[in-house]
Amino acid sequence: MRERVLTNRIALAALIAALLFGALAFAAAEADDSPYVENEWNYVEGSIDARQGIPEDAEGVLADIRDAGVLRVATEPYFPPQEFIDPDLSGQESYVGADMELARRIAQRMGVALEIVPMEFTEVLTAVQEGECDLGISALAYTPGRAAVVAMSKGYYYAEDNAGSVLIIRTEDAEAIQGVGDLADRNIVAQSGSLQELLMAENVLNYREFRRLTSTQAVYQAVESGAADAAMVDVESAQAYIGNNPACGLALVPGARFQLEDEFDGDRVVGKKGELQLMYFVNGVIDELLEAGQYRAWYQEYEARAAELGM
Repeated sequence: MRERVLTNRIALAALIAALLFGALAFAAAEADDSPYVENEWNYVEGSIDARQGIPEDAEGVLADIRDAGVLRVATEPYFPPQEFIDPDLSGQESYVGADMELARRIAQRMGVALEIVPMEFTEVLTAVQEGECDLGISALAYTPGRAAVVAMSKGYYYAEDNAGSVLIIRTEDAEAIQGVGDLADRNIVAQSGSLQELLMAENVLNYREFRRLTSTQAVYQAVESGAADAAMVDVESAQAYIGNNPACGLALVPGARFQLEDEFDGDRVVGKKGELQLMYFVNGVIDELLEAGQYRAWYQEYEARAAELGM
């Protein structure tokens, strides 16, 4: 009797396993049938023609945007020339920069209104993850950690010669600080949640204090004021800030420049994880802009405007 019960249990377990395996196989087959995929780096390279508007078979967030008639984009508007506030404008129009033009073009192709939602940089990914905003456009570089929690588009802006990141200091400290080895008794800073924070943590192991600040502007001001001795910042951003503010007293450390591997290069749009159709649409807009050289033109236009404003 016990043997028969045991045999029946084994048979039942085998049946359940077979059904479970079949269900998993069916789910995998269903997933394989999806035309939308991420590559091995977990960002989206494929695209659709966004000039035709949101497709009729739109699903998920893309369908929600169409139904709501508005695209909500999260950004931290303190990183010129890609996103900043023009004091001569008001309301939504005051959010300017190459990234903001990208957001406007995406909304235009979707046939919906655009709402720019300003916030701290560390809140951008969370706002997208929790569905408070549909997209995040804020000069976001690729990292594996970001790609694990949000969907990422293909790159739309690449710095010349993979510019990377660099340490900045006060010019008066140029002789004393010539590399990361000179920071053992110094206070250092980086923007919280940024790629530069990661690079600082990985490459500067000896320091007195390491603080994370809310914005790039706060980082520059901390070094200028003496509240910090050095900061890790984007090379192009630092060059523009120093060029536009010749009296700031800041300088780049030639021996402390960090370039990224190719897969990390390029700024990307982010959406909620799994919303690959939305990313394909965004990539379609990116394809259009890159082919026409439009994003680079916007970048140069707002680079000039930021210089006028001393940003």
